[in-house]
Amino acid sequence: MKWEKLISPKRFGKQESSQLTIGMMRSEFQRDYDRIIFSSPFRRLQNKTQVFPLPGSVFVHNRLTHSLEVASVGRSLGNRVLQKLIKKYPKHQKYLSEIDTIIATASLAHDLGNPPFGHSGEKAISEYFSSGKGLDYENRFTDEQWSDLIHFEGNANALHLLTHTFNGRRPGGFVLTYATIASLVKYPFGSTDRKKKNNKYGFFISEKNTFKEIADETGLLKISENKYCRHPLVYLVEAADDISYQIMDIEDAHKLGILSTEETTELLMSFFDTAKDTDFIKKKEEVVKVVIDKNEQIAFLRASVINYLVNKVTDIFLNNEDKILQGKFTGSLVDYLTGTAKYAMEKCSNIAWKKIYNHRSVIEIEITGYNVINTILNNFVTAIFNPERDYSKKLISLLPLQYKENHTDDYSRIRSIIDFVSGMTDLYAMDLYKLIKGILK
Repeated sequence: MKWEKLISPKRFGKQESSQLTIGMMRSEFQRDYDRIIFSSPFRRLQNKTQVFPLPGSVFVHNRLTHSLEVASVGRSLGNRVLQKLIKKYPKHQKYLSEIDTIIATASLAHDLGNPPFGHSGEKAISEYFSSGKGLDYENRFTDEQWSDLIHFEGNANALHLLTHTFNGRRPGGFVLTYATIASLVKYPFGSTDRKKKNNKYGFFISEKNTFKEIADETGLLKISENKYCRHPLVYLVEAADDISYQIMDIEDAHKLGILSTEETTELLMSFFDTAKDTDFIKKKEEVVKVVIDKNEQIAFLRASVINYLVNKVTDIFLNNEDKILQGKFTGSLVDYLTGTAKYAMEKCSNIAWKKIYNHRSVIEIEITGYNVINTILNNFVTAIFNPERDYSKKLISLLPLQYKENHTDDYSRIRSIIDFVSGMTDLYAMDLYKLIKGILK
């Protein structure tokens, strides 16, 4: 793969080719960033669960704050990488100088396709079709379509949201550059090509041709008929997400009292080698003497760990650039951490599963999500397949204009309902659930 082709400024949905503007107020890729920031789906992330229930007296992360932090880490990763690549490829400076903006934009958009109530929302949609009342509709769909439904995936939904022409909207969805869209797709294959142990995949059957067009434009290597190599910048977007959620979930757990200050300090300090990182150890001791607020002490350690991992991960990317461009690199960048960094990441992951993701407050919001999403899905799916009923007409009238498309097949009809549900905030989903159940406010 070639950097000059990978960094394509051409916009999806526009026939004319865009040019990479240098010296202008905003480049094509900066326009992408602004389009995401000012979009309604991005704003709605502020009311979507990340891990813990939406904040009460303690403000923990939601999908919006998580996405902003991933974008910040992604920009740092991209800035460090582009400085090295520009020295290596001086002739391609105009393309490579935009890497940090592309990564930051893809990072902003990486969770746009996630439904309400965190990852349990994805599972709830999948299980409605695989083992719930939605199973009754299986014979209406092809094998590929059914695979999409029983393995609903937020990553694939993000690509759908960004590129689909919704009713009343302009062709091409967000009309982003091909480079930005390609940098978002962590799993460049469809649901029928996913690994059995990992339900993750990158595009629905409805976006199969869309992704082929994106892959062709950016020069992604083809592995098989429907499977491609990742765009190189995907590795950095993924790393920004891995670093952010792993470290920030630990900090949130500390704020909520799930992890003690001593536990959290030990976890974050385990990233550093006391024999080698003597300067940092000294600085840490100096900060602790001045900053006596425990949350601020943890915040300092969290920032130090993120900075440490940014340096480590960019070194891994740069050392493996040739393999990545040849499509021979496997796994994620954080998989290649060594020494104390590798040990600490594994330790954080283990603690997260034991004490955070199985915490009662997390399980409670997941149970709520299952019930709310299943109820809404069942009512609206029943309505679109029985539109002549009076109750169905009333429900369908609640659908926003953008989801009232002139569908010619059942898969498109049901996708509109899933689009409607996955775009909801937690609070809107709860309100609609109460309305359906006849619960007075």
